[in-house]
Amino acid sequence: MKSSSKTTSLLQALPTWLLLGSLFVAPLVMIFLISFAPADEYGDPMKVDDLRSHITSGQVWDNYREAVRPTYLNTYLRSLWVALATTAICLLVSYPVAYYIAIVAKPRWRNLLLLGVAIPFWTSFVIRTSAWKMILGTEGPIDQFSQWAGLGHVDLLYTNTAVLIGLIYGELPFMILPLYASLEKLDRTLLEAAGDLGAGRSGAFWRVTVPLTMPGIIAGVVLVFIPSVGQYVVSDLLGGSKTWLAGNLIQFQFTDSTGSKPLGAAFSFIVMAAVLLILLAYALYLRKEDRTDRVAIPG
Repeated sequence: MKSSSKTTSLLQALPTWLLLGSLFVAPLVMIFLISFAPADEYGDPMKVDDLRSHITSGQVWDNYREAVRPTYLNTYLRSLWVALATTAICLLVSYPVAYYIAIVAKPRWRNLLLLGVAIPFWTSFVIRTSAWKMILGTEGPIDQFSQWAGLGHVDLLYTNTAVLIGLIYGELPFMILPLYASLEKLDRTLLEAAGDLGAGRSGAFWRVTVPLTMPGIIAGVVLVFIPSVGQYVVSDLLGGSKTWLAGNLIQFQFTDSTGSKPLGAAFSFIVMAAVLLILLAYALYLRKEDRTDRVAIPG
């Protein structure tokens, strides 16, 4: 009976796995194979006639050797810094917002406030990002206010600051919504118990609220950090040629006539590997902290 039930479950899941395999795994495998191929004069991957010679000669690693040259090191580091800064600022801004919506706001206002968080999704991300060009550029609201205040012209467009602002604006909802989901499920009686045991509001927040909403924090960090590392739209529109990130390197190799698609594929997998290593290190750290807490609490 158990075997029949297991077979039925596998058959029910089969269409999902086939869909994921065809739309996600297969393209990844294809790009991975392309990353080891040489490029022709047009930047397209060439067919390797003698695969054994291609591997034994070391030419199979040419794209990866090119992708890790010191020339690109600053771009990788800038991408990492921008992604970390975006994630940290989004977390600092989003937690109070999500806390207010889930805990402080009256129930009749919560749906309206959540609607306000979701409204940006109704408009194309490219259009919303393009609007920031007018806000941050010369004669925009920020520049006009600065002139009115006697501070002179302020042109933030095509700077790291502009890219950071655009990313924070675009990724904020992806941090607020997971945090709200965790805070909304928070058992208020635990906060009351913490108060009865002598914990103040600050102590109850750091020792009860934050640990219990850690799943929402982790989900928000992952949802913001990963897109921020690989994005190229914001840096292209608000940073221009002065602020290239890893995503722009990949985009250039695949779309420019002088680019190399195999090299772009190598860039892609280097960025993917770096992100996975960071997430793995973070997961191991959380597991270590969880084990420490279990040991510290008897029983």
